[in-house]
Amino acid sequence: MSRTSLRLFSWNVNGLRACYRKGFMDWFRVARPDALSVQEVRARPEQLDEEVRAPSGYGAVFHPADRKGYSGVALYSRTPPESMVLGGLEDDRFDREGRLIIADYGGFVLFNGYFPNGGHDLSRVPFKLEFSEAVLQRAEELRRDGRSIVICGDVNTAHEEIDLANPKSNRRNTGFLPEERAWVTRLIDHGYVDIFRQLHPDEPEHYTWWSNRKGVRERNIGWRIDYFFISPDLVDRVIDARIHPQVMGSDHCPIELELRR
Repeated sequence: MSRTSLRLFSWNVNGLRACYRKGFMDWFRVARPDALSVQEVRARPEQLDEEVRAPSGYGAVFHPADRKGYSGVALYSRTPPESMVLGGLEDDRFDREGRLIIADYGGFVLFNGYFPNGGHDLSRVPFKLEFSEAVLQRAEELRRDGRSIVICGDVNTAHEEIDLANPKSNRRNTGFLPEERAWVTRLIDHGYVDIFRQLHPDEPEHYTWWSNRKGVRERNIGWRIDYFFISPDLVDRVIDARIHPQVMGSDHCPIELELRR
């Protein structure tokens, strides 16, 4: 770990027990994140091996869903946050699904979010938009108090055509619906910066999720649906924002934000 930088990672692991069997801890020991936001844990802490439940040198906090084997987020921190809230949106519908951890690291407040999927039949799109708006409103409350904000995780939406391989054939599918994309635009209009896209404005084929269908990932037919959004006051601290498509173990890959301390 560099003394001059802070490396934040986010990864939808598509089931932490399965990802653990596929080498999660091998990656973790090499990456050595200062903080790692995990989504779609799909396990309670007591169901996890000790090594992944409490890695040496880290504090780990889990916010599982009430429903077994579903959703859930976790946060690993090398330095413990000053305070932390599991959920924090004051709505039991969201808290029961284990979708958000809000952690105050002093210099910024981190939102680790697993935003809902709209569903094949689109029946969950309204719920997804309500959750998304609640996250934005909570972040705005903190910004009005002078806080710097990092929102990361699986947003389950590709914002622009550059963010997925096949935009035309997905216009009516969740993850690329106009109303889903409009919420990402709304977040950005509030000043939050999609920092990877700001640093790589015209570069296509940077994706974070691929279907498990055979050959899809090898041909890079993907979607960029995992993000770091930061409040504008943090932009000057950014060293880099990276996507790590070579890291296997999930249908998503890790993403990274490196900040000056």
